[in-house]
Amino acid sequence: QVQLVESGGGTVQAGGSLRLSCAASGRTFNSYAMGWFRQAPGKERELAAAIGWNGNSTYYADSVKGRFTISRDNAKNTVALQMNSLKPEDTAVYYCVADRAAILRDPSIGHHYWGQGTQVTVSS
Repeated sequence: QVQLVESGGGTVQAGGSLRLSCAASGRTFNSYAMGWFRQAPGKERELAAAIGWNGNSTYYADSVKGRFTISRDNAKNTVALQMNSLKPEDTAVYYCVADRAAILRDPSIGHHYWGQGTQVTVSS
């Protein structure tokens, strides 16, 4: 079992920055690939960024490449998403997700753990 708690959401003007953090319970955090999904009203859920269990592999959606950076600290059981140059289209609820695999799999495969979500609002 893994419990995930996100923090760091809020409201920011376009061009600004936010840093999301996700704290995970459990002693096997380094066995989990981690990711950040986001979902805007009326839109499908989108994988924004992911990181492998050892931090050596990362994935970014084209829409966030060059602006977002995902990182993890296995000693502290945390994963972070640094979001820079934010745009109104980044407005969404952001969810931290854990998957007991080397690389994050599609949520339809295996069992994923989800945080409660944190709202990010970017005003124009």
